[in-house]
Amino acid sequence: MVEIHLNGLDNSRAAHIPRECLVRMQSIYPVAKRAERSAVEFLAQNPERVPDLSIVDFAAQAGCSEATVVRLSKRLGYEGFPELKRDFAKSTASVDTTTYSEHNFVYADIGTGDRPLDVLQKVIQATIDGLHDTLNILSYEDYDACVDRISTATRLLFVGLGDASTVALEARQRFLRAGKIADAPLDADTQLMIASRLQAGDVFVGISHSGRSRNVVEAARLAKLNGATVIAITNAPVSPLTKKSDHVLLTAVFTRYLKGELIAKRIAELCIIESLFANYVNRQGAEVVERLRKSEESVEHNKL
Repeated sequence: MVEIHLNGLDNSRAAHIPRECLVRMQSIYPVAKRAERSAVEFLAQNPERVPDLSIVDFAAQAGCSEATVVRLSKRLGYEGFPELKRDFAKSTASVDTTTYSEHNFVYADIGTGDRPLDVLQKVIQATIDGLHDTLNILSYEDYDACVDRISTATRLLFVGLGDASTVALEARQRFLRAGKIADAPLDADTQLMIASRLQAGDVFVGISHSGRSRNVVEAARLAKLNGATVIAITNAPVSPLTKKSDHVLLTAVFTRYLKGELIAKRIAELCIIESLFANYVNRQGAEVVERLRKSEESVEHNKL
């Protein structure tokens, strides 16, 4: 069975998967054994068929045992396979497939008849859901390790492409104000050059929702090759970026946005950056607080 990236599912399929279940699928997929991973892949690729399958048929088509299906159902939060089927049936019944037409509105959850306030509420709620799910899926062990590495790092390099670069720039701004040596170059060649000059004691932070941004992955490879600690902030647990990383900070923003970029995924990344910075300030204490005060004073003349 072909390996899949759960975050990269076609939107029309993802809509058939209960949101809480999708979050758990993303969480367990990277660490699942081969048989269980096959079951997750089949579930992700055929969600609309699940309600009509017996456990025997599911196991046969997924290439695993019935015991694996039962075990997976429980890991996904259900008492057993029948409960999983019922939840998928409810999710499938609620899907309005017409919203996925290329000629329809760009958001699956928003219709052309929605009032402006309805649209505002739905967009904000999608962001809230993404933040809540990110908090639930994040590895606390990896997060603690990242706080340790950043707190003791000699130099920080943040790399992102497209609108992910705004997250990298915000991270650089935060740590620079606290007196930390930090960089976030926008030029692709410069990103690679600086990454190649990192060394042991430095920290590289790659920001990519898909985990497949070519330059971010290559910069991570160069940083790791030279002994730097590599941290990935991504929505994709199994991706080229995570394979190059020492620590992975997962976001869980499952969007039905069909075209272009969605700000919700960047908000989750920004919250992770902000929390890492807050932990750094807490650990460093009065000295960093004083640096922040001086930084604020230095730019005060730019304000009216």
